Amino acid sequence: MGIQSTTWVSFCLSVSAAAFRCPCSISQSLLTKHNSNPPTWALNRSLSRLNPSSMSQPLSASASASDSTPLASPEDVDKTQSFDVLVQYVVLRRDLIDTWPLGSVVTQGCHASVSAIWSNKEDPHTLEYCNPDNIDSMHKVTLEVKGETQILNLSEKLTAGGIAHKLWIEQPENFPTCLATKPYPKSVVSSYFKRLKLCK
Repeated sequence: MGIQSTTWVSFCLSVSAAAFRCPCSISQSLLTKHNSNPPTWALNRSLSRLNPSSMSQPLSASASASDSTPLASPEDVDKTQSFDVLVQYVVLRRDLIDTWPLGSVVTQGCHASVSAIWSNKEDPHTLEYCNPDNIDSMHKVTLEVKGETQILNLSEKLTAGGIAHKLWIEQPENFPTCLATKPYPKSVVSSYFKRLKLCK
């Protein structure tokens, strides 16, 4: 039993010395000093150095730290996806685009756009649309209809739907040239214009 115990202690100390670079003199002195039964304090010390739990603690701590990172809630995702841009629609007449100077047609659109905004200057959407924080990122959609009949029909349709807009009547000619809505969330007004072509 004494030889087996000595051999076993020697093996444990050799493993401990190799793993943790302990001087060989320490293991030899311990072996000669305790040549009978393996000393409990020595074995506990060696085994505690090999205890894997001491190496797993930092990993657990880092995992715990990463687990505590806040994630986006479904409500936050919904808010981002449901963002509804404010837009002003401007509709021009194709027959005038083809026969008038380009600058004149653009001017008509500007008249209608400014008039629609000024006429609704106290409207919450208009205030937000013209807010200094948004003034450099306005959204406008410019569309076209075939002629006078179509622009008048569109104006009637918007009026029936309660959509505020300005039908610009050019003077002294006294005929409609274009129209523009006040700023609206796109989801509110886009259906009124879905069949119209982009003005190109």
